[in-house]
Order: sequence, then C-alpha cells, then structure tokens
Amino acid sequence: MHVTNKPILLVEDDKVDVMTILRALKEIHVANPVVNMENGEAALEYLADDSHERPCIILLDLNMPIMNGIEFLQKMKADARFRRIPVVVLTTSEEQQDKVNSFELGVAGYMAKPVDYRRFVEMIRSIDMYWTISEMP
Repeated sequence: MHVTNKPILLVEDDKVDVMTILRALKEIHVANPVVNMENGEAALEYLADDSHERPCIILLDLNMPIMNGIEFLQKMKADARFRRIPVVVLTTSEEQQDKVNSFELGVAGYMAKPVDYRRFVEMIRSIDMYWTISEMP
C-alpha cells in the first residue's frame, strides 16, 4: 500500500477471512508485510510496543472476541500516538449503528466483506489504490 513497506495491521479473528485478505493482497501485488492480531486487545498491545514499526493502515473487523472493533477504535483513537493511523473497517455487520459508531470514531472507510472472492479482491484493490495515491501528512 505504501512504497515505504510499512506493515498493514489486520485485526481479524476469522482464519478464513485472514487467508482471503492475504491472498487478495498478494494477488494485487501489495508487498507490505501483514501483521494479524485476533482481537482489539492484542492489536493495542502490538501498537503500544515501540519495537514494532507503526502500520501504514489498519484493516479492522468489528465482530471479535475479548475486545471488539468498536472498543478497539475507542481506545486507539483516544491515544495521541495512534490517532492518525488510518483505519478501514471490513465487516459482515449489517448494523447501521456499527457504521455510525465507526465514523464517529474517525474511521477512514467502512466496507462490507463480500462473500464472492473476486469482489473481495476488488474491494482490497480499491483500498490499496486509495491509500497509494492518498498523501499522508
């Protein structure tokens, strides 16, 4: 997603979705390393560890055990160190309130996970194209 090859933080507990996202990123030739955390708590610990490079983007599922995506966003966006990292929500949630809460918490995008793999690739491609041409401060 970025020439600097910063990691992409994928916060997703569903192994099938993780594999699908990794496959889609590989297919569109995104070379950034992907770090997968299975819940919001683990993702916050990863971000807080200064030995890890800051991710260029966070791909976030909402429905996860221990700490869900909305709880993760609340904590992450309250921390000045992480506030500016763009977050794109990838979810199966049909809840309108999840969408409202996500945007109120400053997400950069909100996308429903397509069931069809080809559509999944196109969704990942659209995220990649946007973040590749988007100028970060």
